[in-house]
Amino acid sequence: MKVVNYKDIPPVVMDNEMVKNVAGRVMIGKADGAKNFCMRLFEMGKDGYTPRHTHDWEHEVFVHAGIGEVLIDDKWHPVSEGSAIFVPANIEHQFRNTSDRTFAFVCLIPSGAPEL
Repeated sequence: MKVVNYKDIPPVVMDNEMVKNVAGRVMIGKADGAKNFCMRLFEMGKDGYTPRHTHDWEHEVFVHAGIGEVLIDDKWHPVSEGSAIFVPANIEHQFRNTSDRTFAFVCLIPSGAPEL
């Protein structure tokens, strides 16, 4: 069992040509004994975005704060606090912040996928 505040987990900051102004945290993962899923929290600052990519696993995403967009299959969809998103396996996708506020979302992936 694990109970933790996300602020107590050091973020991994990502900022390069493929990803901009993003901090990621593994909230619950294989190091915690989670055998089926990994729970991650991503925070994006102003103009932040994740890489446009595909992979063999699905995502389940819940937007915790802010306003942004998710690209799924070449179409941008607006999302905001309270939005839930399902990204199927092998579908090109990307997230981006469209406001001046922090855009934060929780993302679940199956175990075995890279945690960050």
